[in-house]
Amino acid sequence: MFDESFEKLEIDEIASILNAVNKQVEGSVFDPLETNILAISLPFYSGYRFLDIADHATNPPLQRFVFHKDDTREFKIVDWTYKTIYEINSEAHINIDDDNVLEYVRFFFSYVKGRHGRFIICESADNIDWKDEPPAEVKKKLNETLQILKIKKKNKENVYEIEAFMILKDTLFKTDIYVEPNGCVTISDHEIIIENIPLLDPILGQ
Repeated sequence: MFDESFEKLEIDEIASILNAVNKQVEGSVFDPLETNILAISLPFYSGYRFLDIADHATNPPLQRFVFHKDDTREFKIVDWTYKTIYEINSEAHINIDDDNVLEYVRFFFSYVKGRHGRFIICESADNIDWKDEPPAEVKKKLNETLQILKIKKKNKENVYEIEAFMILKDTLFKTDIYVEPNGCVTISDHEIIIENIPLLDPILGQ
């Protein structure tokens, strides 16, 4: 998601950022000479960048996702709870509209884990991390069922209802996602499509 829009930062800026971020990291810290930082401005936030900080020279690799308030030394590390996202939504005065609400939903579920693991948006059979590549006819049938995120409606309170297909653990289901103007997200009315999907990682998202 957004991969093509990330900008790779130069070493001087990396060192400056890590000087602040390392103070918030428990355990291993980032080495500026071994770390890459990718930055992106998201369409629903004003005055904040989102950073992908990674040191692949360590074993295991060290990676953190961080919100950075423009022109400040304020950084907030993603802890995979919805609370971090909601705090940024408030601080950045999130602006949800018809053009960016689907991007926001993809972003939200990429960086939030629920009590039972990650809800993974599934817009095609290629989004499934199969343990073994399924037969072509299976993928074809799935792609005939799956759809990309779609806005179903927006009510008078500007709450969006979005149709989605998602995976939780090893179950694919169809559901409705509701997005409020403040960025609050809820899931409702799920319909199971397939259970016991043979995934590469059976505890995906936990």
